Amino acid sequence: MKKFSLLFLMMSVAALILAACGGSSDEETADSGEETAEETYTVEHAMGTAEIEGTPEKVVILTNEGTEALLSMDVTPVGAVQSWTGDPWYDHISDQMDGVEVVGTESEVNVEAIAALDPDLIIGTKLRQEAVYEQLEAIAPTVMSETLKGDWQENFELYAEALNKSDEGEQVMADFESRVDELSGQLEEGGHLEKEISMVRFLAGDTRIYHKDSFSGIILDQLGFARPPEQDVDDFSENGVTKERVEAMEGDVLFYFTYETGDGEANQNAEDWLNDPLFQNLEVVQQGNIHEVSDTIWNTAGGVLAANAMLDDIEEYFLSE
Repeated sequence: MKKFSLLFLMMSVAALILAACGGSSDEETADSGEETAEETYTVEHAMGTAEIEGTPEKVVILTNEGTEALLSMDVTPVGAVQSWTGDPWYDHISDQMDGVEVVGTESEVNVEAIAALDPDLIIGTKLRQEAVYEQLEAIAPTVMSETLKGDWQENFELYAEALNKSDEGEQVMADFESRVDELSGQLEEGGHLEKEISMVRFLAGDTRIYHKDSFSGIILDQLGFARPPEQDVDDFSENGVTKERVEAMEGDVLFYFTYETGDGEANQNAEDWLNDPLFQNLEVVQQGNIHEVSDTIWNTAGGVLAANAMLDDIEEYFLSE
């Protein structure tokens, strides 16, 4: 009888131990499932909505301003469109683009190259890539901005949301706006904001005067600079400027930039204008208040890194004396 009782007791203890082990295993499995489950979030964009799982790690970016947005939030894309100038990237971002694959240009993306990268997220713009949106969406969740404008800040918030990095994006914006405010105060203290800033761009076969809604025009406006009356206009630029319109280039300070693609034609156009007697007769030229700046920084790149580099230029030209 004692042997039977002892055997029964041992079997009961064993059953309890097994039950306890089984419960622990179930709880660990549940806990493990909770740890590996990834949040899914929805982003509304110009072409619809995108369902994105977790924080994307392999991102393809199809706009140049978007490339700068990613880099500013410490995201290196796996693929990006080639810079408009550079081989293949703008000089001011090239050291941050090691290992990034070129996936075409903004105007002509390479869908096959994008698919080969197996991305978690694709970011583009309806303006350039509407025709291939369905192909892109079949590869990965795709977020599209409506358009590309002078104000990079309008798309930046969308890019940050798509990356699941809204907090980081807000900090980048806050840092930029703080720098603008600080620089604006220094410029005002030095009496520089009363100066009318003129901007001229030279291209192959075209000369343009840039207005307030251009990339650099918006930054000048944020800083509080005055503009010449004929440039104090809420649009992008006046194109096809002829020598008869040279007076519209007048200002207290003139910044010019040249979009040279490698064939020398834009540089030749710039030289033609700069050496023309009509241009040389401008008061701003006579007084030596004319400065050549980077077309990439002041116009073409169009992103947050270029915006900060433009602030560097403004600080150098007006406050370094």
